[in-house]
Amino acid sequence: MAAAAANSAVRRLPFAAASSRRHAGAMYRPCSLSMNGCGGGGGEQAPLAICETRTLPAVSTAESAAAQLGSAVAALNADPPRCRSGIIRVEVPIREGGGEAIEWLQAQRAALLPRCFFSERAAGGHLGSTGADGSASPPFSGNGGSLRRPRRPPVRSVAGVGSAVHFRRSDPFAFRDWRSIKRFLSTDCPLIRAYGAIRFDATAIVSPEWKDYGSFYFVVPQVEFDELEEGSILAMTIAWDDSLLWTWQEAMDELQATMLQISPLFLKLNDPCPKANIISLNHVPTKASWDVSVVKALQMIKESDPELVKVVLARCNRYITDIGIDPIALLACLKGEGQNAYQFCIQPPDAPAFIGNTPEQLFHRKYLSISTEALAGTRARGVTKSEDIQIGQDLLFSPKENIEFTIVRESIRNKLENLCSKILVKPSKSLRKLPRVQHLSAQLSATIRNEDDEFDILKSLHPSPAVCGLPTEEARRFIEENEMFDRGMYAGPVGWFGGAESEFAVGIRSALLGKGCSMLVYAGAGIVEGTNPTSEWKELDLKASQFTRLLQYQEPHIYYQEAKNMGTTAI
Repeated sequence: MAAAAANSAVRRLPFAAASSRRHAGAMYRPCSLSMNGCGGGGGEQAPLAICETRTLPAVSTAESAAAQLGSAVAALNADPPRCRSGIIRVEVPIREGGGEAIEWLQAQRAALLPRCFFSERAAGGHLGSTGADGSASPPFSGNGGSLRRPRRPPVRSVAGVGSAVHFRRSDPFAFRDWRSIKRFLSTDCPLIRAYGAIRFDATAIVSPEWKDYGSFYFVVPQVEFDELEEGSILAMTIAWDDSLLWTWQEAMDELQATMLQISPLFLKLNDPCPKANIISLNHVPTKASWDVSVVKALQMIKESDPELVKVVLARCNRYITDIGIDPIALLACLKGEGQNAYQFCIQPPDAPAFIGNTPEQLFHRKYLSISTEALAGTRARGVTKSEDIQIGQDLLFSPKENIEFTIVRESIRNKLENLCSKILVKPSKSLRKLPRVQHLSAQLSATIRNEDDEFDILKSLHPSPAVCGLPTEEARRFIEENEMFDRGMYAGPVGWFGGAESEFAVGIRSALLGKGCSMLVYAGAGIVEGTNPTSEWKELDLKASQFTRLLQYQEPHIYYQEAKNMGTTAI
């Protein structure tokens, strides 16, 4: 559970070789050494002896904040805590903002792994939503059944490097793993958070590009930059536990090594978008194979006593480019696409980076209040305002899209009823408008009985019918038997756990990038009665276009094929 403070056969990918440059007299190296908070056994672990946040005086620049943290490291090393376990965050507020979190992370790009980034959606989470009658829908979030959005730390974006403590196993994410993570968190330290992702299906065969993620991967960064509504924070965190064979001195040595490599600068680029050319593209599956799978699903759905009501099938596009693409630069380029969407980056040591712009919230918890949403159905945005309104109305009143959306909304409502009280759905159906697409959406709120129910909420809501289907097990089995690639963390939960608050998005509209010249882009579409295979294939192109629009095709050289090894899509 949350920390009770006494004082308050992995294969390394070839493109993951460590770089070796000198900066400020220190050798660059990946910060892969840290404590695995899950440990090696399954027994109950004792609460940490100390869990605290120490806030230093505010400064005016990031450079001054970095100097303050440097002095704090020296003070901690000179006078270490006299306990066998703990986690300490030291933070320095920056008065004038200091810059954007993505720019700070971009400045660290050559230095440190692991790294993470998570950005909130637009204020209220539902800007641009309209109801079925065309009226604007108010911001909405769970608060014990209330429409008022609960207060939270005013954090817009978080960028982190290094690992104070990480959590990873190859076994499916279980209650003991959730307890291991929460052990390092506290309601008294709201900005100590574990950022990460969970596989879509932990029982599926893991392909090489996802090996280093395990079935889940979370990290509490060693150094992070928090972009707030007003101002910002530069912070460092140290964690240790003798019972996990990670002593204070080992943790301090790693923190000092990371701090020597931190740049306080912000990398502002006039045109950060990559100038890469696409020289080849593999669709997995091809259009022909896609049609076969969709027809097969529709035959099952149309049976008089169907086992399957809806299934979400996905496509993996493997792009080979003439130059390598920096995942953080690409994420920065996608900022315009990130309006009213979560942006994220998760990258363990020696692994490709998982990045994305997802519009879909899985859930948000603030103490005992839960908010979530249903999202289904897709249309492009119109070129003109009148065209956009017409397309939106077609989506709102489409019988096929209404079936798909209702399946998602009612499934979520039923799951909440099994775990929560005070369930409220409002509006029952609205339009969620994003820069390139629009969806049907509904917001739901509820109240859980105790904070331990957070794990049950996570396990119950994932996978939702929006990314898997209904019934869940039948849809998952169909995906396992018919999809030709490993989804990995695509369509899985991505976000963070905190002491008093946690928030997870659904890892769609996402891509996997390595240090070579490969990029995997994932997209899915819901198959229900009335689905047209070609229309859904075009929907996949539309969803993937937020990544591909930034690249250029070399038409004379591009080719389309289906990978021969259907169990693996290499990167």
